[in-house]
Amino acid sequence: MAFILNIETSSTVCSVSLSKNDELISFKEINDGFTHAENLHIFIEEVLKAANISVKDLNAVAISKGPGSYTGLRIGVSAAKGLAFSLNIPLIALDTLQIMTNSALVKNETNVVYCPMIDARRMEIYTAVYDKDLKQLKETEALIVDEKSIQPFSKFDKIYFFGDGMQKCKEVLSTLKNAHFIDSILPSAKNMCDLSYKKYSEKKFEDVAYFEPFYLKDFLILTKKNA
Repeated sequence: MAFILNIETSSTVCSVSLSKNDELISFKEINDGFTHAENLHIFIEEVLKAANISVKDLNAVAISKGPGSYTGLRIGVSAAKGLAFSLNIPLIALDTLQIMTNSALVKNETNVVYCPMIDARRMEIYTAVYDKDLKQLKETEALIVDEKSIQPFSKFDKIYFFGDGMQKCKEVLSTLKNAHFIDSILPSAKNMCDLSYKKYSEKKFEDVAYFEPFYLKDFLILTKKNA
């Protein structure tokens, strides 16, 4: 039996869940802008209290590693690494786009692929393509969406687009004849439970000392030029 704490902070959603093996037993989440610094540690305490277990009972901590918000990922990864180090328990890293796809799977459908999209400002998104078994078919990339750049998606029989990046690109994506859309899907810790337990069972752990978030792009700080 394994108690795994799952942390998701890659977007505006601050989300924490506790799982017993692959079963969700406690969950706390808010989508109120970037309030991770204020809420994350409170949510961790609350999900543990709701399950009536101590932090010392944890067997592992799992983190959504990105891509996504630089600030959100940094806060979540710092918290996860701190817990893993202080408790001497394994650190598990999950791909944010795979977590989103895990919540979008449509049962009993074949010949379909899934394309999560995370808003990366302007008409750029972070995206990849997965099959129904969560096998990655298209490498994770930062994509500027236009009629030309979406053409590789047309080779699939049926493709589901979802995520906050999909919402802003829906008009362009709708030009694809094979395109279908799933609304209201954001990264959430409640969809990490089976994925984190699978990695726990396979002992696929990260080096706590050297692990870093998957930012995909460098974080740029823009400064105003002097007049």
